[in-house]
Amino acid sequence: MARLIPPLNALRAFEATARNGSLTKAASELRVTQGAVSRHVTQLEQWLGLPLCRRLRRGIETTTEGALYAAMLSQMFDEIDIKTRRLKSQPTGTTLRIKLPPTFAIRWMVPRLARFHALNRHIDVQITTSHQPVDFDREDIDVCIHSGLAPPAHTISRRLFGETLLPVCSPGLFREQTAPKRPADLARFVMLCSMHRPNDWPDWLRAAKLKTVNGNSGLQFENSALSYQAALDEVGIALAQQAFVEEDLRTGRLVAPFKLAVPTPNSYFLVYPESKATSPLVKAFADWIMLETIPKTV
Repeated sequence: MARLIPPLNALRAFEATARNGSLTKAASELRVTQGAVSRHVTQLEQWLGLPLCRRLRRGIETTTEGALYAAMLSQMFDEIDIKTRRLKSQPTGTTLRIKLPPTFAIRWMVPRLARFHALNRHIDVQITTSHQPVDFDREDIDVCIHSGLAPPAHTISRRLFGETLLPVCSPGLFREQTAPKRPADLARFVMLCSMHRPNDWPDWLRAAKLKTVNGNSGLQFENSALSYQAALDEVGIALAQQAFVEEDLRTGRLVAPFKLAVPTPNSYFLVYPESKATSPLVKAFADWIMLETIPKTV
């Protein structure tokens, strides 16, 4: 028996309209005109022979039948979306899609990426950055780096390294100022802060038993990488995650004016979905990054 299915464009237009409660928002989502969406909804109502929504001065309101039909369509479209993304993510190509926190990408991954490419020239790498947790069911992502107390549930994960905080700055900062000898001397300097990590300075100052300095009273940046760059440019003193400034400390581009390094309970994890466990691309990347995190001995 042939399936009784209305025009698919009309179904998409009605579902988007009902979900957004607006023809205008539906048109924006579907990237068509409002008039086109309205015509598709009318076409579906005529095809079914019953009204699905009422046009109001501000938006639309679904009828009882329309609301039930829209809920069913949303569920079906969500299922199609999930299944399609899973099919597209099957290891049939040569592109590895990686999602990283911005500072991890800039300060840790990018400097090492040439080594991975040299060993795996058959793999094309696409990198996106975000502080938002990954959703493997809805994002075209193969692997991600997760920062936190524990990796996301129902994934395969490997711990890369922990997190230790210490103040850093350019040695040039002390050409015209005396270098700080104790934490209280920080009051003489501009403190560089990450808005994404507002607890870092307060946590370090608490460990230093210093109550007279406000850790977030200096210059604030969107992410830690920007505060590190400001430190390199002799703007002030940043509180860094040690793993992201080790090379700068080794070469002398940055110095740590205090010996106090404060570990946090957070770690960085390599994470990928169970469906990617057999992917040669993911395996190659996982094997490589685990080797990169092994401490180097001189």
